[in-house]
Amino acid sequence: MRVAADRVCIVMMSAVGDTVHVLPVLHALKRANPNMLVTWILQPGPAMLVRGHRMVDEIILFDRTRGIRGFLEVREQLRSREFDLLLDLQVYFKANIVTSFINSRVKLGFDFARARDLNWLFTTHRIPPHAMQHVQDQYLEFCDWLGAPAEPVAWKLGPWNDEEHAWQREFYSRIDRPAVPIVVATSKRHKNWFPERWAELCDALYSDFGLQPVLVGGRSPVEVECERIIMERAKHPPLSALGNGGLRGLVGILDGAALVISLDTGPLHITVALDRPVISLMGYSNPKRVGPYRKFGDLMIDAYGEPGEDYPISMENRVDRMQRISVRDVVEKVQLWKAGRHLTTPSPSYQK
Repeated sequence: MRVAADRVCIVMMSAVGDTVHVLPVLHALKRANPNMLVTWILQPGPAMLVRGHRMVDEIILFDRTRGIRGFLEVREQLRSREFDLLLDLQVYFKANIVTSFINSRVKLGFDFARARDLNWLFTTHRIPPHAMQHVQDQYLEFCDWLGAPAEPVAWKLGPWNDEEHAWQREFYSRIDRPAVPIVVATSKRHKNWFPERWAELCDALYSDFGLQPVLVGGRSPVEVECERIIMERAKHPPLSALGNGGLRGLVGILDGAALVISLDTGPLHITVALDRPVISLMGYSNPKRVGPYRKFGDLMIDAYGEPGEDYPISMENRVDRMQRISVRDVVEKVQLWKAGRHLTTPSPSYQK
């Protein structure tokens, strides 16, 4: 590696999808130096996803809900620590403050153009400028700079302990059809589809394909209201697992799925990392930047672009596009999956 790094700190504190995208970076670094010790600063939510992961040696929790006290608690934990390398993957002001607490010989961040919120003031080294690309590839640029080959790209979510295996088996023991978890809502209104259409799709999955739709996600007011409408409208009400098992439980449900249908949100990237086939509904965010990475592109529904539009990769968001996606559009992707293109999907981890 370009930097002799036995002690590495990662600053990527929030967003489940971004947390998933960091994992291939860790795999690349540990392949280059198996003795490397990795400390990752994370908020409690995404920390649940990687707690116990074999690539992560230590997690330092940053609780932003505690305000200034949350920052002071992280500073106290970092006060006596020294690192060889800091990967500053998050370019928001709160990350700059945490970065300033970290004692590291090398603080590697983004180039000036991409280092928002004056992030470049808090780093000692920067990766070269690069044209916009998928977020996953953007993070892998850090591996290029360090001389740590990123291929093969690996995530390996888990590990699954015996208790989690038992929970997953118990959950699926109640289902007598191939399960299709549906990620029904996100925190951004413009990314969401319509509950009435979800209800119609659930009926089609159950009646026309012999599949068991399962509603997954959290229990935010938006998700709960979506669940209510779906249950009222569907002739064959789906199984609801909103909030069941927390984030780790959600991973277990997605891992056992025959097929997943997801909006543009963290569980989409979890599903890709688990190598489960996923139909993704994209309209608000640029799918070339945040869509499913290298997999299941033929199952993606792209409402972001106009028909035939070769749009560039960008951070531009487009509102009122999700309404373009019809139930028929999703059913056609289910038919494509059912035709056999993805029938070689690996078995769920609890069955291995």
